[in-house]
Amino acid sequence: MTIEKEALSDVGAGVCCIIPPYVLDHLVQSSDARIRQIAVDAIANASAVRAVRATLAMMPAFAAVPSPAAKRHRLIYDAKNGGFNELPGHLIRSEGDPKTEDIAENEAYNYAGSTYNFYKSVFARNSLDDHGMTMISSVHLGRRLNNAFWTGEQMCYGDGDGRIFIRFTKSVDVVGHELTHGVISHTCNLVYSNEPGALNEHFADVFGSLVKQWRKRQTAKRADWLIGGDIMGPDTTAKSLRTFKAEKAYENDPLLGTDPQPKHLSNKYNGSGDNGGVHINSGIPNHAFYLAAMEIGGKAWEKSGQIWYKTMLKLTSTSQFNDMVVTSTESAATLYGNNSREHKAVTKAWKSVGF
Repeated sequence: MTIEKEALSDVGAGVCCIIPPYVLDHLVQSSDARIRQIAVDAIANASAVRAVRATLAMMPAFAAVPSPAAKRHRLIYDAKNGGFNELPGHLIRSEGDPKTEDIAENEAYNYAGSTYNFYKSVFARNSLDDHGMTMISSVHLGRRLNNAFWTGEQMCYGDGDGRIFIRFTKSVDVVGHELTHGVISHTCNLVYSNEPGALNEHFADVFGSLVKQWRKRQTAKRADWLIGGDIMGPDTTAKSLRTFKAEKAYENDPLLGTDPQPKHLSNKYNGSGDNGGVHINSGIPNHAFYLAAMEIGGKAWEKSGQIWYKTMLKLTSTSQFNDMVVTSTESAATLYGNNSREHKAVTKAWKSVGF
C-alpha cells in the first residue's frame, strides 16, 4: 500500500479534474486490486498535471493558443493511450473536418462546439478567453483512465475503466464544466483552494449544467440538475457525480461510498482534504443556484445564468462565499431591478442555504 499512500498525499493541488479526490481516495481503499490500481493511475495523472496547471493559472493569457480567424476553432487529438508527457498526441480532427469513426473524438469535438456556441450565443463571449482561443482536446489519455481535466491550456479525457466510469466525453456537462475552468482562469481566476476554489468548482458546475440545458433547450423545471450522469458505469448505483438538488447523488454505494457534498453552510467541510473542500463545499452555492433558478423559472441560462455570469466577471481570485452572496445579489438588482422577482429569488436562495 506504500505507492497508494504516496499517491494520495500528492493528489490534485490546483488540478481541475472532474473526479474529486475523495472519490479516488475511496476507490483506493477497495478490496478489489484492479479498482485500487485504476484509482492510483488516476491519481498519478492528476499529480502529473498539477505543476503545469498551477503555473498556467498564474499567466492564463500565455496558455491561450489563438485561433486563425479569432473565432470558433477546435482541434481534437488522439493520445493513443499515452501519458501526460506525450500530450497532445496525434491531430485527428480540425475545425470543419468531417466526423471520424471514433465516438470519443466526435463527442469531444461536438461538445466543445456546444460549449463555444453557448458562451457566444448567451453571453457574447468569444471562446474561453473572449478572443477566439483555440479549444484543444485530447482523447484516449492513458489506459482505462478514470478522469477528465483542464490543464490550463487544453482538455484531456480518459476512457474510463468500463465498470465505475465510462468514457468521459459522453457527458456534455462534463465537457462544459472542464472548459468553463478555462473561462474562469481568464476572468476572476479563482484560487483553487478553500472557498475561492469551491467557487471555482461551483461556476464550472453551473455553466457545465447550463451548457447541457441550453443544448437540450430544457427549462429549469425539466432539467435533471446532475453533473456527470452519462459517465457513470454499470458497477455503481450512483446516478451522477454531483447533484444541485437537496438530495445526494449517491448513498452507500459499494464503490463510491456516500456523496459528501453539503447543501447548507452549517454543514460546510472545514478540513484540508480536497484542497480545502473545493469539490465538497461547492455543493452549498450549487444548491443556492438551483433554488434561485427554480424560483425564477423558465430557462435557467436566460436570467439566472446572466446573474451568475455577471457575478463571475466581478469577483477576484481570492473571493470568498460572502463575496459571492453580495455580488450575485447586487448583480440581480443591477440586471433586473431592486426587489424584482429575480433579486428576491437570489436573496431567498442564499438565505435558504445559510447566508
